[in-house]
Amino acid sequence: MSLFTIGSSNTDLVIYLDHIPKIGETVIGGESQVIFGGKGANQAVAAKKAGSDVKFITQLGNDNFGNELIKYFISLDFPEKYLLIDKNQPSGIAQIFVSKKGENSIAVASGSNATLFYDRIEIFLDEIMNEDLLLMQFEIPIKTITSIINFCSNKKVRSIINPAPAALLPDEVIKKIWMITPNELEAEFLTGISVIDKKSTLDAAKKIINKGVEHCIITRGRKGSIWLSDLGGYEFNVPVVNAIDSTAAGDVFNGYLANAISENLPIEKAIAQAHAAASLSVTIKGAQTSIPSKEETITFLKYNPIISKKIY
Repeated sequence: MSLFTIGSSNTDLVIYLDHIPKIGETVIGGESQVIFGGKGANQAVAAKKAGSDVKFITQLGNDNFGNELIKYFISLDFPEKYLLIDKNQPSGIAQIFVSKKGENSIAVASGSNATLFYDRIEIFLDEIMNEDLLLMQFEIPIKTITSIINFCSNKKVRSIINPAPAALLPDEVIKKIWMITPNELEAEFLTGISVIDKKSTLDAAKKIINKGVEHCIITRGRKGSIWLSDLGGYEFNVPVVNAIDSTAAGDVFNGYLANAISENLPIEKAIAQAHAAASLSVTIKGAQTSIPSKEETITFLKYNPIISKKIY
């Protein structure tokens, strides 16, 4: 199945440390890596590994980072025509600190991602209109995001929106989203509800659904997720794994989720498959380097079934 993804591409500069530095603290030691990342790219690559024919619209700088990313995306069979270049901006980079507990802290210099404006994407609108599903995140301009959401709603294209990093959208835009997938922090940002346990997570999901969204999935890290729609509310628990790096777990979840939905899996099964892929990803260092294959994911799910429970 084919899938349009619009979003960011970065080169990640990753340092693995005993603990994440506090303000004013210098931490010595740990290995480092330079790997490809960005929420848009991570999710596009995850969807590709899950089986989608991905059309990834992104924007890079005219520099070495951008040139290397283009070579990489072409090696994945991403069509080159969707890989845009801003000659006046550098490619995006991210500095990522990863602790020995697998926790991370990330700072991003957006570069060319910040100039991926709607008028750069307009040439692809006829193609997007003919697709059934579009996946997008919040590492490109909010005006671009709102314009794409409005377009998808008008043309009956289902949009899956991962509101990361957290940012506000007007209610008149939120109501046009088909599915939204915030984590607990992002759900709190969108609703004003302090999301600290199952009840508050469900309350936040209800508030988002009441804005007009058809499906809300709030991911909860090692606690799984809660999915709410007009079908009711369901809780998903995930197996315990040896987590060493959670950098792209949410992106892996979203990429696999979008692919499974594009394959017409029931949403309950799509969420389970997405959780399986995300659970595997945290056992491996890196962002795109941690994305499991479809075969690995299905095997993991076979021996570690992820069961949903109706809670609302």
